[in-house]
Amino acid sequence: MNLFNVTDVMALFVPATVAFLIGIGVTPFLTSILYKNRLWKKRAGKTALDGTPAATFNKLHEGREVGVPRFGGIVVWMSVILAADLLQALWYFFPNEFGGLAFVSRNQTWVPLATLAAGAFVGFLDDLYEVQTGRGLRLRARLSLVALVAVLCAYWFYEKLDVSAISFPFVAGPLELGALFIPFFVLVALFIYAGGVIDGIDGLAGGVFGTIFAAYAGIAFFQNQMDIAGFCAAIAGGLLAFLWFNIPPARFYLSETGTMALTLTLTVVAFLTDMRGEGRGIVALPLIALPLVVTVGSNLIQITGKRLLGRKIFRIAPLHHHFEALGWPPYKVTMRYWIVSVVAAIIGMSIALL
Repeated sequence: MNLFNVTDVMALFVPATVAFLIGIGVTPFLTSILYKNRLWKKRAGKTALDGTPAATFNKLHEGREVGVPRFGGIVVWMSVILAADLLQALWYFFPNEFGGLAFVSRNQTWVPLATLAAGAFVGFLDDLYEVQTGRGLRLRARLSLVALVAVLCAYWFYEKLDVSAISFPFVAGPLELGALFIPFFVLVALFIYAGGVIDGIDGLAGGVFGTIFAAYAGIAFFQNQMDIAGFCAAIAGGLLAFLWFNIPPARFYLSETGTMALTLTLTVVAFLTDMRGEGRGIVALPLIALPLVVTVGSNLIQITGKRLLGRKIFRIAPLHHHFEALGWPPYKVTMRYWIVSVVAAIIGMSIALL
């Protein structure tokens, strides 16, 4: 591993800063559009995982279910795409001055950028459908679309990038999966996407996702995958801009156009920083994305408890709402999740770079 220089450091921080400033700049215009067109849920209320009304959640949040727009994820993915375009244009016109700052490249960031755009588009349609009809796409439909995008990405890894294994720490060689790499990739994508329901308390999802992508920016940086590092840093910058307006009281919610884009992209980045970067991006993923893992795990436990034991294990799932139901103020849940995210990300990065 080569020692990094000032140019390398700038390739990490400039995309993050540019994306942040773009996000701060576009948000007033986006906010005006969202509120002018009343792009929020028209009826309060949420359905639980078993199809029954989520009484506890509705009691805690029905006052914020209407009147706060969706589509906040636009701030994130628009910031990243515009930052990528701007830095690419500067590199084209001023190659000597800005050549090291552009992070769009065929071998590192085409696939995650395409995934970000695909997830953002599908999620946008789901958000639009929800504000127009009062309900979004069925969970089965959303999972099918996520699986379709994941299959295409997995095929690209397997056939075009010749990746069919994952790395483990303290093991002599990689774990060869062969053709099973494709379903494994899809399962990881679906699991991480399911963690997107962490977007349930003001400021929670923005802080958690920002920490996750900052961690992968660091992993890619130390593995000399500079374009991936710049890309992840830009996402972290866009998330910080989103978080600026999402802290309580939130101006808008991340919603599907944000969570679907981010979770799919996170899966791709984790695999790119694994065998392709001679690192351990996949093994580190459960730790770096620990809040997402806990979110999915608490939902699975709740479903299992209802079906096998006939009762709920938590007052409400996912876990962050359980803490609210216990009486924790939302800001306390959010800040403690942020702390856990940072600690887990540091441990995960350490494992990835062993």
